[in-house]
Amino acid sequence: MVADQSYRSLRERFRDVSGTILVLGAPDTGKTTLCKLLAEDALAAGDSVAYVDGDVAAATVGPPACAGLRLIGSSADLESGLDADELRFVGSTSPQGVVLPHVVAVASLVEMARSRADVVIVDTTSVVAGVVGQTLKYHLWELVRPDFVIGIERGEELEPIIGMLRRFLSARIAVAEPLPHVVPAPPTERHALRIEAFGRALAPPLQRWRVQTTVFAPTLPDGFDLSRLEGMLVGVQDDKGRCLGLGALEHSDGVVRVATHHGDEMRGLRLGSMRIDLETFATQRVRLRQLIFGI
Repeated sequence: MVADQSYRSLRERFRDVSGTILVLGAPDTGKTTLCKLLAEDALAAGDSVAYVDGDVAAATVGPPACAGLRLIGSSADLESGLDADELRFVGSTSPQGVVLPHVVAVASLVEMARSRADVVIVDTTSVVAGVVGQTLKYHLWELVRPDFVIGIERGEELEPIIGMLRRFLSARIAVAEPLPHVVPAPPTERHALRIEAFGRALAPPLQRWRVQTTVFAPTLPDGFDLSRLEGMLVGVQDDKGRCLGLGALEHSDGVVRVATHHGDEMRGLRLGSMRIDLETFATQRVRLRQLIFGI
């Protein structure tokens, strides 16, 4: 099996490598599986490991719409549904329209991870096509400056990104095929898994906290119609700017409340680029500029 041999070759090549490894791939190519295998190998070699999950649509560490960091102490820590040691709110499950927050979120977690671990493994978002995919990966490489990049591709779907990274940034890149048993899931299945993940992050019972308009970032303009905040997804922030988890806004009679599990340490709210229904956990994309300024 060519793909099996490719994976074995990758694992042998990176078994004794320290530093930061960035893993690229489209949906359902086995990025997360490879990340966990590399983490197991690093642990077996006696290295400390940090896993940065930037796949905001199919998060393994923390909830959707967030980038997460998990420090890996043992193979048991690699089970699915990893709790995050640190979160950064991106505000969307797609990087379209939020490339800057996405790149900054992942880069800040990588910087933190490097101070705590010998090997940092970065699982990136599955958006690899078109201008958004290429722009995201280019700027992510610029800020993270990984020691190695691993691309998992079917056919030549990553060639535009790989060529760009090699040409402009002299990136050290290894390429592998997905394992034979890894097959693309239907979009409906991925959508259902994302709804389940939102459901876990915002499972009832939720506490409702009344909030003032001054707690939001971006800042709301004078005269803003508060009813437009109904259903907006928010990142609940503490006094150090850390994301504690997710919340959803509710509006009634001119009063705004946030429904969340993280109100005790809440000091501010980051507006996301999605609305969420707390009964079905279905989401809808929102443009922040249109929300705030009506344009």
